[in-house]
Amino acid sequence: MDNNNSQKNKFSFHNVLLAVVFFIIGYFSYNHIQSIKHERPSQENFDLFWEVWSTIEKKYPFEEPTDQEKIYGAIEGLVNSYHDDYSAFLPPVTSQFFDETISGEFGGIGAEIGIRNGYLTVISPLKDSPAELSGLESGDIITHVDGLDITGKTLDEAISYIRGEINTEVTLTIVRFDEAEAQDIDITRDVVTIPVLDTEVIDGVFIIHSYNFNETVDNRFKDALTEFKEGGYSKLLIDLRNNPGGFLSSSVTLASYFLPQGTVVLREQFGIDLEEETIYRSFGYDLLNDHEYETVVLINQGSASASEIVAGALRDNNVATIVGETSYGKGSVQELINLPNKTSLKVTVARWLTPNKEHISEIGIEPDVYIESNQSFDTDIQLQEAITMFKEK
Repeated sequence: MDNNNSQKNKFSFHNVLLAVVFFIIGYFSYNHIQSIKHERPSQENFDLFWEVWSTIEKKYPFEEPTDQEKIYGAIEGLVNSYHDDYSAFLPPVTSQFFDETISGEFGGIGAEIGIRNGYLTVISPLKDSPAELSGLESGDIITHVDGLDITGKTLDEAISYIRGEINTEVTLTIVRFDEAEAQDIDITRDVVTIPVLDTEVIDGVFIIHSYNFNETVDNRFKDALTEFKEGGYSKLLIDLRNNPGGFLSSSVTLASYFLPQGTVVLREQFGIDLEEETIYRSFGYDLLNDHEYETVVLINQGSASASEIVAGALRDNNVATIVGETSYGKGSVQELINLPNKTSLKVTVARWLTPNKEHISEIGIEPDVYIESNQSFDTDIQLQEAITMFKEK
C-alpha cells in the first residue's frame, strides 16, 4: 500500500514538474510566438528526459541534487545548447550577483572578463584596480580559481567564484599567450569603483584616456572636448585601450561629436533570422564644428563593446585614424529577463555591425596602423608610437 502511494506521489510530482517545464518553455517564447521557427518538442522527447531522470535517480549511489537543482540544471542545459557565450540562465544566487555587478561599484578584483573560444578570458583590467596592480593582463586565460577548474563554467558562474569579501585573497591560474607555462596570480579583493576618463597633453597632443562608458561618461567627455578646443589644440588622441564598453547610448553620444547629424553610427540586427535592423545615427553635436583638428583613436584587445562602436563609426566615416591592435570583438546585445523565484535569463537578442556593415562580434575592429603593445617596458611605448602618427601626416 505504501509503495503504491509512493508511486502515485512520484507520478503526480512528475506531472507537476512536466507542467512546470512546459510553462518555462512557454514563458521564454511568449513574446516571439508568431515567429517561432520550430514546433514545441514532442512528448517522445520528454519521455527520454523522464527516462534519464528516473534512471539516474535509481542508479546514482551518492548524494543527489534537490529536485529544484535538477530543474535549474535542465534549464541551464537548454540555454547552453545554443552555444552562445553570452546567454545564460541565472539561478537566484547568480542572479543577485549579476544585479550587484551592474550597479557600478562592487567588491572584486576589478577586471572585465568574457568568454573567448570557450575560455574565460580577461578583456581588460580596470585602471588602478587590484587586477591591474597584481599584473593581470588583457588576453590572459583564467583556468582555475583558488585551485578550482572553471573550464566549462558559464561566464556568470566563473565570475561568481572570483568575487568575494573585501580584503580576502583569490588566486587565479592563468595562461598567457607568449609564456609557456601557466602561472598563479594572487589578488586581494577590494571595492571596485569603475573609472571614467582623464586627460593629459604630450608633445602638443591632447589625449583623452577613456576607461568606461558608464552613466557619467557623456558629461565627462564633453568637458574634455571643451578643454581640448579652448586650449587651442589641433591634435586629438582618444585612448580606448582596455575600455570594456558600457552603455550603447553613450557610444552614440560620443560619436556624435565627430559625425554630421544623420550619419550612421551603428547597425543593430535582430529578429529570428536577423532580418530586422535598427540604425543608430549621429545627433550632430556642433561643439567642434568651427575647430580644425585631426583625430587618432588608439585601441587594443581590451577595447570592447561600446569602444568598438566608436572606433568602427569613426573609421568607416573617415574622420579618424585607428591605431593599435585588433579589438576584442564583443558585438552582440543581451537582454536581461527577470523570471519567477528570483531567477533570470540573460539572452543574446541582436548583433552589431559598423556603418559599412562589418561584423564586430568575434572579429573586432582592425586598426588602420598596427602598433604592438609591450608590457615589459615602464614607458607606454604603444602610446608614444600613436602620438607619432600625427607627426607623420
